[in-house]
Amino acid sequence: MYVSRVIIRNWRNFTKADVSFQETVYLIGPNASGKSNFLDIFRFMRDIVNPNGGGLQPAIASRGGVNNVRSLAARQQPQIQLEFELRASLASRDTPPDWRYVLWIGQEGKGKHRPIVLREEAHKGKRMLFARPDEQDKADPERLTQTHLEQINMNRKFREIASFFEQVLYLHLVPQLLKFGGGFSISQWGSDPFGQRLLEGMEETERNTRESRMKVIEEILLKVIPNLEELRFVKEEVTRRPHLEMRYKHWRPNAGWQREDQFSDGTLRLIAMLWTVFSSNSMILLEEPELSLHKRVVEQIPDLIYKIRQCRTKPGGQILISTHSEIMLSSQSIDGNFLILRPSDYGKATSIDEPTEQDKAAMCAGLSPADVLLPKTGAAIQRV
Repeated sequence: MYVSRVIIRNWRNFTKADVSFQETVYLIGPNASGKSNFLDIFRFMRDIVNPNGGGLQPAIASRGGVNNVRSLAARQQPQIQLEFELRASLASRDTPPDWRYVLWIGQEGKGKHRPIVLREEAHKGKRMLFARPDEQDKADPERLTQTHLEQINMNRKFREIASFFEQVLYLHLVPQLLKFGGGFSISQWGSDPFGQRLLEGMEETERNTRESRMKVIEEILLKVIPNLEELRFVKEEVTRRPHLEMRYKHWRPNAGWQREDQFSDGTLRLIAMLWTVFSSNSMILLEEPELSLHKRVVEQIPDLIYKIRQCRTKPGGQILISTHSEIMLSSQSIDGNFLILRPSDYGKATSIDEPTEQDKAAMCAGLSPADVLLPKTGAAIQRV
């Protein structure tokens, strides 16, 4: 399933936005323009439906409360509004979406000032499954501290929506957590946004599947990492701890092996990105994947993602990529839709624009998104 459209009001630094999605979405904007805040919409929904301690209350609390989530520029309509349209296929948008989910969030006016549901709806095709607040909510306002989406006994008829958000993956690999994971204590984050459990995830993958994926990743790395000869997954004989090993050209036949704690940060980030795209059929959020990578690799990221997708046995999966890299946006193989984030002069609000027909014509004529769209962000071009 795919998100085909998102409508938001008063979410962090976005006062209003209505955008359409394709299979690959590039969020283009300078630092502090709100790229991470936009991706956080989907992390927030995942936190609501998380079966291990999720829900509206902890999802808002972990972000510092309603006042931290609600836009500072929200005055006329202070409630947070989120609306999602989901489809089994993005090929046609002429028909109503397969699913539509609406969530408006406010805050209690007195007492604990907890976040509350101001409006919640689920639609299947043209049919509305429910709308809140309903009579039961009015009789028992405590019910409005939870969404129906997070409750198994209430979301049976639209559980596909909950399942979709539950499977959202966010990846912003911190190489040190993978290299020296034993010295950090954040493994309680089951979604593993910073890649600490990447090796464990590989170990848990069925052997033939893992080896097949590793072979494809190796073939890609051979083209972008000088002197590389082999990539393999191994386990220590005594401790049975999993490791990645790479062998480089060396004058001694059995020398040249390195383990992941000797890999460069860029190599680890590239492997994590390729493995995640290869192994997941869910929505993937990639935040600035160009970090720590050589420009020759950065310019190939769109093509690498395409090639990995072509090798997967299961179709589907949507990727949202935040970037301000001129090199990646200059790639000849880049494809998808582009959302241009433009912060206001005082930083309180960010607008989201889609390319105009003139922009699309310029890109069809041969200009790159870096040429046409990046200047619209108002940021100086950053060469990564």
